[in-house]
Parts: sequence; C-alpha cells; structure tokens
Amino acid sequence: MKNKIVNAIGLKVLGVLVTVLCKTLRIEKKNFFRLNEFLEKNTKCIVAFWHGTMLISWFLLKNKNFSALVSKSKDGEYLTSVLKKWGYNVIRGSSRDGGKAALNLMIETAGKDGSLAITPDGPTGPPFKLKAGSVIVAQRTGIPLFLVGISCSDSLKLKSWDSFEIPKPFSKVNCVCSDVIHVPKELNREEVSKKIIECEEVLNSLRKEAASIA
Repeated sequence: MKNKIVNAIGLKVLGVLVTVLCKTLRIEKKNFFRLNEFLEKNTKCIVAFWHGTMLISWFLLKNKNFSALVSKSKDGEYLTSVLKKWGYNVIRGSSRDGGKAALNLMIETAGKDGSLAITPDGPTGPPFKLKAGSVIVAQRTGIPLFLVGISCSDSLKLKSWDSFEIPKPFSKVNCVCSDVIHVPKELNREEVSKKIIECEEVLNSLRKEAASIA
C-alpha cells in the first residue's frame, strides 16, 4: 500500500513538472489554420506525429477532446499520468498485444469518443516509418487526417529507439502542420498502401521543414 501511495504521488509530481516545462517553451506554429478550425468546432479529426516528438505534440493538443492509445508498459503508466492531466481520454493497449486488436481499438475509439492522436511509428519503431494504423483508421471512419512535424531548438535526446526528445526550458519549438488529408473509403489495398507511403513522406518532409525554420 505504501509503495502504491508513493508511486501515485510521484506520478502526480511528474505531471506537474512536465506541464511547467512545456509552458516555458516558445512554440511557433505554421499552417495550423485548417486544423485549428476543426479543434475550435470540436470536429473529429486524427492527428499523427512521430513518437520521438510526442511530448510536445501531446501538449499542443491538450484539453481538445482527444483520445490516445498508450501502451500497457511502465513507461505507458508515466505517459498516462501526464495525458490525463492534459484532458486526454487514455486507452491502454498496444500493437504488441496484436496489430489487429490495436487497430480495431483505434477505429472504435475514433468512432465514438472524439478526435484521436496517434504516433504512427510507435511503440517500437523503426523511427520515422509510418505504420498503417493512422491511414486505415482515417479510411474506415471517414475522419480527416492531419500530420504534424516537430523540431526543437534545444533538447535532451534519450538513447532510445526513437531518440525521444525532452525539450530544455525556454527552448524554441517549430511545429508544421499538413493540409487536411482525406482517405476515401473506396480505395483498394494497393491504393491504401500508396497513401501510407505518401503520408510517411509528407510527415518526414514536415519534420525537416520544422528543423529548417530559424
């Protein structure tokens, strides 16, 4: 019982510290006009961003009626504590439990619980390689997709598969959003595969664009 109490206090403190850190950041947004229209009207959308930059990305979408699929790992427990503080509906699950099960969970969540935020190269990589989930969910639900590239001027990069970035206080963060992407339901498997490759190229292009902004 004592360990559970200590753990709960630790998670609460973590949420506060991460929030304070993110509030110090100088965040610059580019091409967010269309996405902001969706958010302001509380219109459902799917937003995808690379796993290594998810801390900043989650912060950008806080308190906007988003759901997030988070792994059942210990790291997922830490992330869950932060996301709940930021107003997310957190669903615990992972492609490790079975890709089809995770996909069905995302489709079900997007269909009834508002917008969905996805890290399409998670939870284990390879980095910057877009898995099918975000595109398939967009196709089957008819919900529009946005891609967001992030670059931080000064950050601590962990020695993890995704080089997870923890921005340093008061650093500048550039965020570049794609135009709205519609994935028609009538696309066949080959066309969906092409759309997945196209979205991967767009998201990597946005990441590079964000890094090039002074």
